[in-house]
Amino acid sequence: MDLQQRLMAEIAARRDDLVALTQDLIRIPTLNPPGENYREICDYLDRRLLRAGFHTELIRARGAVGDSDKHPRWNIVARREGQGAGECVHFNSHIDVVEVGHGWTVDPFGGEVKEGRVYGRGACDMKGGLAASIIAAEAFISVCPDYSGVIEISGTADEESGGFGGVAYLAGKGYFTPDRVQHVIIPEPLNKDRICLGHRGVWWAEIETKGEIAHGSMPFLGDCAVRHMGAVLREMEDSLFPALAQKRTDMPVVPEGARQSTLNINSIHGGEAEQDADYTGLPSPCVPDRCRMVIDRRFLIEEDIADVQAEIREVLETVRRGRPGFDYDIRELHRVLPTMTEKDAPVVGAVARAVRQVFGREADYVVSPGTYDQKHIDRIGRLKNCIAYGPGILDLAHKPDEYVGVDDMIQSAQVMALALLELLSPESQA
Repeated sequence: MDLQQRLMAEIAARRDDLVALTQDLIRIPTLNPPGENYREICDYLDRRLLRAGFHTELIRARGAVGDSDKHPRWNIVARREGQGAGECVHFNSHIDVVEVGHGWTVDPFGGEVKEGRVYGRGACDMKGGLAASIIAAEAFISVCPDYSGVIEISGTADEESGGFGGVAYLAGKGYFTPDRVQHVIIPEPLNKDRICLGHRGVWWAEIETKGEIAHGSMPFLGDCAVRHMGAVLREMEDSLFPALAQKRTDMPVVPEGARQSTLNINSIHGGEAEQDADYTGLPSPCVPDRCRMVIDRRFLIEEDIADVQAEIREVLETVRRGRPGFDYDIRELHRVLPTMTEKDAPVVGAVARAVRQVFGREADYVVSPGTYDQKHIDRIGRLKNCIAYGPGILDLAHKPDEYVGVDDMIQSAQVMALALLELLSPESQA
């Protein structure tokens, strides 16, 4: 049995451990928002990785967006040096999960196993990927104890809300600089035979239309900000949405519908604030003098952020020119530029060859419709050699009855371990 076969067999033999590890991680409800149990899961990972010979650091992102004494943003970075000098391969997984939502038929934090699947919130996105990367590293260390270079594993906070208390904070502290780390694999659930090269860009903004409050029985004495926002929506429907549908990209974005520019109306609120659920009175009769809308614009690598912003302003100015009394404010909430690693990057090649070895077919190359923490590794860390690869079906992320397949985790762990074998073998460092 050659070294590759031994490594794959070693991972297959750790099946029960992989399932138990995934269950343990799911059973720690790291809900974000608000950011619960981050320290608990970091302590769990700390104990596990110390046993495997890693040196660990627990790092609180003090002062980062979202960090507070009630909900501190904890991260763990574990590092294991090999027997010889060489490059560093870093597996980065986020530890937070989104809200549970409705429609579950299993305990969302039970880690139930049935029909070859582990169920729970975060099973797919992305505690199954975190578990697979740990098993891959531990199996590789067992089979190849004389490897050259460094293996790092991190569990980081807040990816679901922008990653500012996690990877962005660590990147700002130098943990993802090219002189420290040379290869990054993020085990996001993009399907086990796909290599994700990057993601589209995003621009969030809040638009506020202005009016004048008055008695609801005499609306002609006021100016309804909600009606003004309705005019903005009409102009978007008439001009902006058709224009966005014509913008196409050469990025291999999945699913197909995301290969165009998109705009989502995230929320609209105008007029009197919603009362608590136990309030039994009626609203007061007022003309709303403010209406706010949050927009979520996803853009392509071929687009410039200044043009994205200008398109929205043109919608608003078109409405202003044709609507008496119309006035507005707009403010940026968030921006992320598109990123895409080249196909000939070293980590892409190593993972692609591992996919071919495990699955007997070529890997698919894709780009994510939404952003993930590669954005911070690229823009803050200035490290381009980064991909997402991991187990799990993309369409299951954030859904009820979320699950990850056990066989998918085994095979993805084999891919990760084979990539380690290529990148950290003495021959690769020559």
